Parts: sequence; structure tokens; C-alpha cells
Amino acid sequence: MTLDLNPNDMSQVVAADRSHVWHHLSQHKQYETIDPRVFVEGKGMRLWDATGREFLDAVSGGVWTVNVGYGRESIADAIRDQLVKLNYYAGAAGTVPGAIFAQKLIEKMPGMTRVYYSNSGSEANEKVYKMVRQIAARHHGGKKWKILYRDRDYHGTTIGTLATSGQDQRAIAYGPFPDGFVRVPHCLEYRKQWDVENYGERAADAIEEVILREGPDTVGAIVLEPVTAGGGVITPPEGYWQRVQEICRKYDILLHIDEVVCGLGRTGTWFGYQQYGIQPDFVTMAKGVASGYAAISCTVTTERVFEMFKDAPEDGMSFFRDISTFGGCTSGPVAAIENMRIIEDEGLLANTVAMGERTLSNLRALMEKHAVIGDVRGKGLFCGAELVADRASKEPMDEKKVQAVVAECLAQGVIIGATNRSLPGFNNTLCLSPALIATADDIDRITDAIDNALTKVFA
Repeated sequence: MTLDLNPNDMSQVVAADRSHVWHHLSQHKQYETIDPRVFVEGKGMRLWDATGREFLDAVSGGVWTVNVGYGRESIADAIRDQLVKLNYYAGAAGTVPGAIFAQKLIEKMPGMTRVYYSNSGSEANEKVYKMVRQIAARHHGGKKWKILYRDRDYHGTTIGTLATSGQDQRAIAYGPFPDGFVRVPHCLEYRKQWDVENYGERAADAIEEVILREGPDTVGAIVLEPVTAGGGVITPPEGYWQRVQEICRKYDILLHIDEVVCGLGRTGTWFGYQQYGIQPDFVTMAKGVASGYAAISCTVTTERVFEMFKDAPEDGMSFFRDISTFGGCTSGPVAAIENMRIIEDEGLLANTVAMGERTLSNLRALMEKHAVIGDVRGKGLFCGAELVADRASKEPMDEKKVQAVVAECLAQGVIIGATNRSLPGFNNTLCLSPALIATADDIDRITDAIDNALTKVFA
């Protein structure tokens, strides 16, 4: 007989969590000696755990998701009202919030016209890979089936998306992976691979070299993050994106921009690619689309891509043969509509630009004080500080010491992130992605915590 668990009795809740929840990215042996952290409440940028302790969240829910902050009653109310009216119908038919959000989204994305709904960033990216393969089969005689991806970028947790992971530690023990996914070099100028003046153009030219090696008639698409996220918050060098666009057009290669992290305001524009004046063929997004209030992801395409799936013979490829069960949930698009309204009405894009500049300024000031900071980079409220053992040689800081900085910030009640267990030898970047509602006081408290942590860890 099972006794009813009292949700207000935190000792019962924590015990149930320890006994039955399999946490993401966790070695559960630790819970034999310590309690798992259970969060109970959130408001704005603050969180409270089961012990009643308050934290300032500088990573928007741990994975760059809660863009408009916690406790938004208007989003919760919109979801509740919609679920009572109609909670779900499979995506082969339409729904009112699905149609409305698609139109509102497309209005923010000149040149894009179609929205395919699913429920996670991994799934949204997987849809593109399937579209590219079907286009190759239908329009290129089975050629142009390969997809290029970039070192240090990350695109999801499925076997297919892990085949395009530029973060080798994430993929350990999950192979063998499917064929046809080919890596190109990263574009992190701080860790130059070529000693040239126009580094951005040279890094892009390296993509062309891979295309020529593989054969342009075999390459159908390339998937890239506008700003590399978990690979170290890598902002592209000047000239990079323009040259990438030229190369894609030269060889008729579809450009897929993965906005799962950068989308919906994180960089200070609606989408990260809009910072660089390029026109993608595919844009995928998830996390900030509804700020974590409901599960939703979108695969957005141009009309040109959409037309490739029309007027085909009845050979099993006459339409995109795919479905996402929870892409039919109405909670996602209705939450996304309200999420977008909040960003607009509260001027959060402008706030992101201003607070992002403050964050970078504060981090650069810390760089003057702490020799272990080798580089500071970012765009909007998406910033990183790479820690090094030696500035002259740029030797990466040991991952354990980087995590000690994260732990010390947590001890001060501030949650920050860092690259970890992803990039062999280069898990050394502190990552900040506070909600777009962050104030100057929030930013200063976050960087003060980092200052104190660096002083303590490297005293």
C-alpha cells in the first residue's frame, strides 16, 4: 500500500525524488550521501529550493530557457484557458493558437514562411535532417545527402543529432552514428587555427575546403549555431557569416541555423542570425520560444524549401512523411504567443542589449583583476569568460577548478554555468545567460559573485 505523499512536506518530496527520479546529466552516486536539490518556486530571476534557500538564476533555468523569467501568471492563465477549450489535436490538422503563433513568428523572420511544430530542440533539428535527406532523394537523385556541422557546436541528444555534435564527450558510448554527417572547423578566433589577418573569412573558407573534399554534389546542407552555446559561447569573427552565405549559395547548399539557444531575444534581436545579415533556408528553435512554460519547438523554412515537398509523384515522397505527437499540443503555441507579447511590451530586446553590454563590461573589468580570465566574449545576455592556467600560452584551466568557481558562486546564492564534460581539454568557459528581464543590480550581483569566487578558488 502506497501512502499519499504530502507535497508540502519537503522531506517526503526529497525522499521520493532520490528514490525514483533519474536526473539529467547526473552521477546518482552522489545522492547516497547528499540530498538532490529540489526547486520549489520561482519568481522573476529568483528561485527557492526545498530548504527555503534563495538563488539568483544567471542561466535561465539551467539551460538557457526561461527568457522572460519565472512566475508569469499571464502565460499560465493563457495556457489554462486554452487547455480547457482544446488541449490537443494531431498536427495533420490545425488549431487556432498554432495558426496565430505561426503568423506572428513569420512576421519576425523576413524571408521565412512555414512553421513545423514539434516539442524539443533535438526534434526540431532532426526534422531538418530528414527534410534534407528527402530533398536529396526527390530532387538530386539521392545525391546531396550529406550534412556538414561545426566543431564545438551542439544540436541535440538523439542519435541523429549527436551525429552532428561538435562536442565529443557528449557522444561517448552512443555510436556508431549514421553516415553522411561531416565536421568542419570551429571559428573561435581566441584559439586561432590559422595565423591570418581576415580570420573570419579564413574560418569560413575552411568550410569550402571540406565541401570540395567531400564533393559539392554530395553536400545538401550545413547546420550552424549563430553563436556557439555549450561549446564555449563563441561569437563569430568579422566576415565569417557573409562568407558562409556566399559558399552555401555557390554550391547550392541549404543553410540551417540552429537557434535553439539564441532564438527569441537571447542576443538582443529576435534571432541570433539577424545580427549578421544572413538569410537561412531553415531556422530551428525551442527553449526560449515559450520560456519553459510549455514544450514547443519550431522548424521554420523558406517557401522554396516548402515547395520542394509539393507536386511530387505518389512514390512515398509526395509530402514530408513525418509527425511529432506533441507538436499537436495547443499549450506550446499559446504560451509562445504570450511570451512574445511580453518581450515586445516590456522592451526586453532593448534591455537585453543594455544588460548584455553591462555584463561584458563587468567581465572585462574582472579580466583586468584576475589573470585566470583569458578571454571574454558574448552577444546580448549570452556571455562567456574563458579561464586559463596561463594567459601567454592560453593553456586551458583545469575543468575541476572551473567547476569549483561555479560551486563557489552557488555557495553565494548565484547560479552560473560552465562548459563541462563536453569538450576534451576545453571545458573551461564560464557561461552566463540570465533572463531578458535582468536589471543592472542583477548583473552586478552575478559578476560580483564571480569576482569573489575567482579570488577564493585561485587565492
